[in-house]
Amino acid sequence: MATAFKWALIYSSPMQLITTAATVSWLFFAVSLAIGGRLSRVIEVPRALLWRCLILGLLNPALYYWILFQAYDLLPAQDAMAINYTWGLTLPLIAALFSKIVPTRSEVGLALLSYLGILIIVTDGDLSAFEFNAPVGVLLALTSTVIWGLSWVLNSRFVDNHQLDPQVTLFLNFTAATPVLWLITVLTDGVMAMTWASILSGLYVGLFEMGIAFILWMSALRLTDNPIRVSSLIFLAPPISLVLITTVLGEPISQSTLLGLVVILLGLAGQQLVSQSR
Repeated sequence: MATAFKWALIYSSPMQLITTAATVSWLFFAVSLAIGGRLSRVIEVPRALLWRCLILGLLNPALYYWILFQAYDLLPAQDAMAINYTWGLTLPLIAALFSKIVPTRSEVGLALLSYLGILIIVTDGDLSAFEFNAPVGVLLALTSTVIWGLSWVLNSRFVDNHQLDPQVTLFLNFTAATPVLWLITVLTDGVMAMTWASILSGLYVGLFEMGIAFILWMSALRLTDNPIRVSSLIFLAPPISLVLITTVLGEPISQSTLLGLVVILLGLAGQQLVSQSR
C-alpha cells in the first residue's frame, strides 16, 4: 500500500489520486454486486439507513483517503506507513469512548508505547532534540488514523447492526464520495491536469488497494471464527512493505524508522493480547 500510494503520487496530486481511485472502486463494487445479482439490494435499503451510509461515505473514503494521501505526499513512504499502522490502537480507543468504557491501564500504556515509536520516527531517533521532520505530514498521518477509527466505529454502531450487505454499504459509501471528490477536483486541481500516468496509477490504487482489498478483508472476517487471529496478520505487512519501499521506490530505510516501527508493532501486539484475554 505504501509503495503504491507513494508511486502514484509521483504522477497525481492527492486530490486527483483519491478522485480517480474512488471512481474505480465505485465501479468495481457496482460490477461485483451486479455479477452476484445483488445490485437490486441497493434500492431495498431503508431511507434512513441509506442516508447514514451516504454520510459515512463522505468521512471514509472521501476525507480519510484525501488526508492519508496528503500525508504520503509530505512524508517518506516508510514514515507514513509506520504512523498509519497505529490505527490498530486508535480504533479500540475510539470504540471505548463511544461505549463509555474507560480504557485499562494496559491499553493506555500500550497506546503510549506505540506513540513513543512515532516520536522515534519523526525525530530521527533524537528524542532529546524533539524536532519534528515534516510536522504537517505527521499531523495528517495521525489524523487519518482517528478518522479511520471513527468511521468504522460509526459504521458498526449505525449500519452493521442492520445486517446490511457489506458490499452494498461500501457501494453506497463510494456513491456519496465520488461526485463530491470530482466537484472538488474540478474546482481545484482540474481534470485537464490529469495524465495517462495519473489515471493508470489511480486505476491500480482504486482496484487493488481499495476495491479488491476491502472485499478480501471482509471475506476473511466472515470465514473465520476468530477475528483477532485474522487481524494479527497485519504484522506481516510492515516488513514486506519496507522491502518494497526500498526496492521499488529506492527509498533507503533509516534505523530510526526500523526502531520506531518495532516499538509501534510491540504496542499493537500487546493490544492484540489484551483483546484476546478478554
